[in-house]
Amino acid sequence: MCGFPPAANYLFLGDYVDRGKQSLETILLLLCYKLKYPENFFLLRGNHECANVTRVYGFYDECKRRCNIKIWKTFVDTFNCLPLAAIVAGKIFCVHGGLSPSLSHMDDIRGIARPTDVPDYGLLNDLLWSDPADMEEDWEPNERGVSYCFGKKVIMDFLQRHDFDLVCRAHMVVEDGYEFFQDRILVTVFSAPN
Repeated sequence: MCGFPPAANYLFLGDYVDRGKQSLETILLLLCYKLKYPENFFLLRGNHECANVTRVYGFYDECKRRCNIKIWKTFVDTFNCLPLAAIVAGKIFCVHGGLSPSLSHMDDIRGIARPTDVPDYGLLNDLLWSDPADMEEDWEPNERGVSYCFGKKVIMDFLQRHDFDLVCRAHMVVEDGYEFFQDRILVTVFSAPN
């Protein structure tokens, strides 16, 4: 639809593994594209690019069954180096999960040292796990038991403070593959077939 790199640029929002029986093929293909087209192909970290999550949702078992644990550890080392956010055309903030009460400046994200595992709380955790919610409060605990839900006011304040037009994120299954939230200030994109 958009063409192949380098004629087109691609940004992926995470969760490359744990989404079916061919996680190895998926992540290997994406990493090969990144190696071949480093200036046109971008991979953000999702909450499934984490050792603990892959142990529960299948990637660990797939690596163990089809290859070996050393391969899984190498992937985890790679996941721990992936970037957490991207800014497209200076106007679209892209992230796997969402916003964080610990995010005041873009330098807060740049200051996260990599490689790193995902902590149980804090900015990195929120970028991968938080969700928008139609609520009056700014922040409330997420029903997932991890991170927060954030309301419209949080998004509006974030966009205004950073002169962005849109937050683009993934992390939730949505019908039709995408869903806008609150006057098109945020879009959730989901493309896994299962």
